[in-house]
Amino acid sequence: MTPRGELLAPPRMSATAVRLFVQVCLVIYLWRGLYANTESSAGLDETQAVGYAVLAVLANRIRGLDRQAGRDMVIQHLRFGTIVYWYLRPMKPQRYYALRALGDQLYGFCWVLAGYVLCLAVGVVPPPASPSVAGVFAVSMLLGQLVLYYVMMLVDLLCFWTLRNEAALLILVFAQNLLSGVYAPLWYFPDWFITLSSFLPFQATLSVPLSIYVGRIEVGDAFGQLAVQAVWVVLLALLTRRLWDLAGRRVVSQGG
Repeated sequence: MTPRGELLAPPRMSATAVRLFVQVCLVIYLWRGLYANTESSAGLDETQAVGYAVLAVLANRIRGLDRQAGRDMVIQHLRFGTIVYWYLRPMKPQRYYALRALGDQLYGFCWVLAGYVLCLAVGVVPPPASPSVAGVFAVSMLLGQLVLYYVMMLVDLLCFWTLRNEAALLILVFAQNLLSGVYAPLWYFPDWFITLSSFLPFQATLSVPLSIYVGRIEVGDAFGQLAVQAVWVVLLALLTRRLWDLAGRRVVSQGG
């Protein structure tokens, strides 16, 4: 539904393309400027740093779809009362939520794939060092997207108890971008910051797969990171499943 709505609004797609192009250009010039007087920093050379930054911008687009304009956010459904239809349909609300998110991510992946191919063609992003690196990166990226899916679901489920969580959403988006390495690779942060982020699920969403791609995490050391990502997926899946059951008890259909 959402990708179809985007296709019927060409100006929104044009704006997305322009914004993505500008963001990629800015991070390229930024990181090349930072490496103008040094060859290596935090274990990354210029090619790795620029490639990481560009991939982070592209990967952030996978969940970059804006549902607010279509009044299709969970907080909006709760405010308007239309959330009740999620519980009156034959399909369980968590399954509908999952299918909706899958559509969003597939649409976002199309943008990422197009941008990746273009950046690869012009030499901005280096290709994977080997087929094994590409395979491990793909698995890690999939696990990272699952972790991100459950993290964003937790924010939406919070709406059932707070009713207004715009501030919490903004804080979480900032924390997600900071602790997952969207703004800058975590390798540049102090050791205490890296240790603290290792106890949170955010770095499992983006920092780990991109670090594998650029070679900051070797393939031999990546399997431990994959195991951590898988553990986060299982823990968050169990937590959100329980929260869906509790949230359903708070929905009341009046007069129907």
